[in-house]
Amino acid sequence: MSGTRSRHTTGRIVFLLILALILVACDGGKSPAIELSGVVKESTPVATTGEAETAAVDPYLTIYGDRLPEDAAPYELQIYKEACDISGNHITFDFQVSVYQPFCLANLFQDQLVSLDKDFKVTPASAERWEVSEDGLTWTFHIKPGLQWSDGTPLTAHDWEATYQLIANPDHGWDFAWFYTGVLKNWDEIIAGELPPGELGVKAVDDLTLQIITQRPWPPLPAMMQFSYVLQKKALQKHGPLYNSNVATSVSAGPFMLDVLEPGQRIELVANPHYRGYRPPRLQRLIAEYRSPDTFFLAFQNGEVDRVQSNWLSPADYSIIQSDPTLSANYLRHFGDFRTDYLLFDTYNPPFNDMNVRKALAHAVDREAIVSNVFGEIKAMPAYSFLMPGFPASDTEDKLMQYQSYDCDRAKDYLAQAGYPDGQGFPKLEMWLRNEPPAMQAVYQAVAASIQQCLNITIEVSNKDFKAYMDALNAKPTGLKFGAVSYGMDYLDPANMLGIWVSTGRHAWKNEEFERLVNEAAGITDDPVRRKALFQEAERILVENVGGIFLAHRWQGDILQPYLRGDSIRSPDSQGIAGWHWGNDWVWGNIYISKDVVNRNTYRTK
Repeated sequence: MSGTRSRHTTGRIVFLLILALILVACDGGKSPAIELSGVVKESTPVATTGEAETAAVDPYLTIYGDRLPEDAAPYELQIYKEACDISGNHITFDFQVSVYQPFCLANLFQDQLVSLDKDFKVTPASAERWEVSEDGLTWTFHIKPGLQWSDGTPLTAHDWEATYQLIANPDHGWDFAWFYTGVLKNWDEIIAGELPPGELGVKAVDDLTLQIITQRPWPPLPAMMQFSYVLQKKALQKHGPLYNSNVATSVSAGPFMLDVLEPGQRIELVANPHYRGYRPPRLQRLIAEYRSPDTFFLAFQNGEVDRVQSNWLSPADYSIIQSDPTLSANYLRHFGDFRTDYLLFDTYNPPFNDMNVRKALAHAVDREAIVSNVFGEIKAMPAYSFLMPGFPASDTEDKLMQYQSYDCDRAKDYLAQAGYPDGQGFPKLEMWLRNEPPAMQAVYQAVAASIQQCLNITIEVSNKDFKAYMDALNAKPTGLKFGAVSYGMDYLDPANMLGIWVSTGRHAWKNEEFERLVNEAAGITDDPVRRKALFQEAERILVENVGGIFLAHRWQGDILQPYLRGDSIRSPDSQGIAGWHWGNDWVWGNIYISKDVVNRNTYRTK
């Protein structure tokens, strides 16, 4: 027996030596470095002395004492790499500081109150449980005991209270403030500057009890808490909301901590040894390296990154993927966030205040050709309505297609009725894009070309800085006259998707009947059939009235290295779809690097 154990031990040592040599060869023999106060230092182990000794005894144990799966590489190789857009405008790791200007690897320094499973059902995260009062207005979330920040400070309901008061404060200027409009008690008045943030209906009853009060019964409230990211009250008071944008002041209650921040070059996170939440990670380090988006797939082919999301893949990339058995087997397509691409306008001013103009443009878009020849059917399906098939209350495309189907002759008739026969006298348009990658620029260019060719008008497509676009979109009155954008769900309920089209949302379009239907349906708790019917009628009005021109419903997906494993990404949901599902934040506690990582460079496409 002892001789057998000795041979196993010797074999394991030899295996580890081989892996170490491969790792050195792949990394040029360099150790990751961190920069603190301008001094570059060798990065220190995440584990404590005792944990390091344990890992030395068993190299397959994480810092939490959990054993890695049987097919996993040793813990020292549990390093995940991704590419980061060098052209992005990144300022924060925290959703509650800015939703639209995040660093790569954002939102891993805390756990929300809830998470979502693969079927988008709400599951506990930092909150063990919750309940609602009989009148449907007061929700009580019970925080899991023992949660803490990486500086040893307990994570409490007071942190959430301070966070929500921050994002409601108009001086903070949160770029997602519309999300809680009409939902949280006193939210609307606070963001308008009419009440102080302390009057917000988000209160810490005690350390482990958070109370959230809504303006009216709001059944989707727990699902909205998918975005209940939390900031540390103490750090907010001492350093301000950007405390996580500095290695020296960063503090985490999430599965990872900030180790390296070199904007424009590199970001590294390490597993948080103080983490006590629901998703202790198997990965010991995450690395994001800045690159030009048009090099992402090449970096993947070269084994330099472990995952590329579909929005960074070009039609040429998809051709390569589909022609290669290994790549195609590891491209996992899914619903994503049920995202729809569409055109939007300022309907309060000419020329788009004329519905005939909007209808003319809607019928001038050849969606079928654009999806087949530019977007790619693996990435999208033509859209004639806002809600993607499969989303709750989505209607059949055939029923709504009549309102925005491609019909050039019909489009010309509408434009003539608006006073612009054959496009004569129609003003030149500028279609704004929201810092889109090359693949999506090509899609929107094709949309503009379809409209121009049909209607004999001129459209200039202009790809704008992300912040400039969003500032114009959110301005009241709007600063965006005509643009293209995509939108995906924030929570799985029609109140979210259709809610962005009410007059208090982000679009310069208003229809009183649409608004009445959405608001009535959103508050229904006891009649799901009627609730669905009201939402469907509201969407019909949106499509017929051409609040927007709907172009494509996006399939989303990821190309993953074969050695990136975990049930969370490799096992299918109830619809038979595998992949890195949107909103499944527990994925970071499940994925790992398999022993196949030693073959990293053999997956390069020849």
